[in-house]
Amino acid sequence: MNIIDFIVFLVFTGGIVLYGCSFFDKKASSKDFTTAGKSIPGWVVGMSIFSTYVSSISYLGNPGKSYAGDWNPFVFGLSIPIASYFAAKYFVPFYRTGGSVSAYSFLEDRFGAWARFYASACYLLTQIARMGSILFLLAMPMNILMGWDLRTVIIITSIAIIVYSMLGGMKAVIWTEAIQGFILIGGALICLGVLLFSMPEGPMQTFRIGFNTLDEFGRSKFSFGSFSLFDLRHSTFWVCLIYGIFINLQNYGIDQNYVQRYHTAKTEREAKHAALFGGWLFIPVSAVFFLIGTALFAYYQVMPDPQVDAFNAANKPDYVFPYFMVNVLPTGLTGLLIASVFAAGMSTVATSVTSCSTIILTDYWTRLRRKVHRPGHTHDDGVGDREHLIVLKVSSVVIGTLGIIVALALVNVDSILDAWWKLSSIFSGGMLGLFLLGYMAKRVKNIHALLGVICGFAVIAWISAWKWLGLPDPGLHEYLAIVLGTMTIFLVGFFLALVFHKKS
Repeated sequence: MNIIDFIVFLVFTGGIVLYGCSFFDKKASSKDFTTAGKSIPGWVVGMSIFSTYVSSISYLGNPGKSYAGDWNPFVFGLSIPIASYFAAKYFVPFYRTGGSVSAYSFLEDRFGAWARFYASACYLLTQIARMGSILFLLAMPMNILMGWDLRTVIIITSIAIIVYSMLGGMKAVIWTEAIQGFILIGGALICLGVLLFSMPEGPMQTFRIGFNTLDEFGRSKFSFGSFSLFDLRHSTFWVCLIYGIFINLQNYGIDQNYVQRYHTAKTEREAKHAALFGGWLFIPVSAVFFLIGTALFAYYQVMPDPQVDAFNAANKPDYVFPYFMVNVLPTGLTGLLIASVFAAGMSTVATSVTSCSTIILTDYWTRLRRKVHRPGHTHDDGVGDREHLIVLKVSSVVIGTLGIIVALALVNVDSILDAWWKLSSIFSGGMLGLFLLGYMAKRVKNIHALLGVICGFAVIAWISAWKWLGLPDPGLHEYLAIVLGTMTIFLVGFFLALVFHKKS
């Protein structure tokens, strides 16, 4: 690795870690750790939401998908404006006035402790799976760049992220994410510019090759997929869009990563603007990532490379972008691009670590701990608050370690984007359906919701794991697991409440 690239990389990544650690405050309370004292400007929170969306899954996985295929996964991002609208209009006011920093305390109020434990456990599993996917993609460029062992890079990087998120809490996470957001946008734009202007016939050659390269169905590299309304087995435009609507409504509506950010903004108005800004910004930046993948395909069509051919033969499209960074980009830009990949990954992993530790404290420790209070003391002062801080920091280490284990297990996976979407569908478990039952269907009781969740989880298991379970083929794409699971939970719960209400 060129010494200049190495210096650029160290300056950016080392600076982020040190900046995050600078938020350490011995006098900080557990509320400061989880909500940053409600002191963050709206635009910073918005950049933080954007950075949470743009992980290294987006940075390397999306170019890998468009390099190997087309722009069908981009349709996922087109659903975000719908989710961000509902967030600004309904979710932000709902959570800001609710009092609890946990996204799942509302479920306990409506349906009992089981609902809170179910949703929070699904959330923890989802975040651990996401962290593993991101940590792997974050380590990949250094493996190609330096020849360093993937496992070693995953472990060292994870330790650095855990340290600054554990020391600085939510304030450190959000401010570093805002900076990382600018770094990753700048890095992506620079790389796209280099790709387009490296073509022998200029930037338009990329678009000509993309439009003229057709798959077996006659669709170009810029295709959003089939528009068939009745094909539910493949990732068509409509399957991907519906999947995106449900996932993004779940993100904005009941994902602790987002709900916790609503509490960090100074005012409710700024929190609403943050939700809209973070979601809308993702769309053009996501388009840049997909265009990078298409440009990579065009570049290596006119300038073939044996190593890229080897990646193609091994079905590892995620490796092509890091290889381009290392072997084609000018000196200095390689270090910047590797730093921007790290910025994308570090921001999302730090978010998951902090939000998961918050859930462990609020939904498990303080919920299950039978604490004897002395007169004049509460959970938020004195010994109680010191205990909460210890729980938050120990939980950060535990969650980070589990993320490392998942990352190591994903080393031999072909497409990380596919793996993440499948794991997300399974572990999300239809949390959105349970939330909608509590939020919209006032007559639904505990038992109705519980039966709905059982039915919804059965549907998710059938669609996602029918081969493992020896069940008949549902004839549906795996992305639809969360869609049908959510709908089943809501409809079953609503129907049962309607029937038993009429009988009573």
